[in-house]
Order: sequence, then structure tokens, then C-alpha cells
Amino acid sequence: MNEIELLLHSPATLALLVSNIAISIVGFNNSSLMDRLLFDVGRMRRNKEWYRMLTSGFIHGDPFHLFMNMLALYFMGPFLEVFAGTPGFLTIYFGSLLGGSLWTYMEHHRDTNYRALGASGAVSGVTTATAIFAPFAQIMAFFFLPMPLIVFAACYIVWSAWASRSGIRDGIGHAAHLRGALMGVVIVCLFWPEAPRIAWAQFMQTLPASL
Repeated sequence: MNEIELLLHSPATLALLVSNIAISIVGFNNSSLMDRLLFDVGRMRRNKEWYRMLTSGFIHGDPFHLFMNMLALYFMGPFLEVFAGTPGFLTIYFGSLLGGSLWTYMEHHRDTNYRALGASGAVSGVTTATAIFAPFAQIMAFFFLPMPLIVFAACYIVWSAWASRSGIRDGIGHAAHLRGALMGVVIVCLFWPEAPRIAWAQFMQTLPASL
């Protein structure tokens, strides 16, 4: 089964791809819509607009931001939906999105000017969760570097943590990426505790061959 066929058998992933793309494209030309949906600490505190923790995950800052998030969801989402089932996949996706948003709010609740948007937290959670279910699936990192998914996920977490603590200002929400990625790991460990044990056993089995 190729990627397109797998996607067509993954209704939740397909629905999220379509909704993210449609709402983001409309938002690119509609600043009022973007303003109503984005993560805005000031308005959440003043007006109790907690829905922004969810809606901010369906809009993006620019086409490249949207493309990168949806590309990752296109490749990772269907596999995770197969492993975890559609309800499980949605639990991981929205759990990572909302958990990451709540974490962000707690960290920035005193900064009423803080704003954010994008599905990066949810997609990061999907990526790390998939890495636990299929740790040795081969991916092409940066489109040219083959590596096991678990290695990519570990590097992603380490880089996001370092970039977040270093305060790098490159227009990328490294802290949001880190929070979403960690939420994905936490949710899998809570609801599928056998998955990390199996992943660890698979890792240990590879050690003799690599030593």
C-alpha cells in the first residue's frame, strides 16, 4: 500500500490535512479570521477565550509553515493511525495540541502580548508517538539523510530543547515543538505502556549486531 492509499484509509489524518490547509489558506488573505483564531494570551486572560488553545492549531503564519507541518502529518499521520487506531490517533493529536497549548499558556500567562499559531505542537506529538510505535522505520531526514525514526525523534527533541533554552530568534516556535513532542511521548506511555517496552526490546536486540 503506497502513501496515497494509506492516507485514504486514514480518515482522521485526511480530515486534519484538509481542514488545516483550507482554514490556513483562507486565513492568509483574511487577517480578521487569523486574529479570531490565533493563540493570544491577552484575550484568553481578559475574555476567557480558551477555545484559542485549539483553534490556533488550524492556522499558519505563511505557506511554508503550512507546507512543512502538513508534509510531516502526511507521512506520519497515516502510520500512527494504523498503529493506534483512529480514536487513539486523535487522542495523541489533540492531546499534544491542547497539552502543548496549556503548557505554553502557563509559561507565558504574564505576557499579555504573547501570540502563537500553527499545528507544530500536534505534529511534533504525532512524530514522537510514531517513533515509539515504529522506532526503526526509515525516514529521509531533510529529504536526503536516511535514519531510523527514533533517532530523528531523539535529535528533534534535543535540538528543540536546546534552541528553546538558547532563545534563538529564527521565527520558529522551538518551545512549542518541544512541548508537543514531549506530550506525544507522555500520551503513548500513559495509554499504550507496552509500546515503549517493545521499542526498548527492539533497540536492545540491535545492540549485538552493532557492537
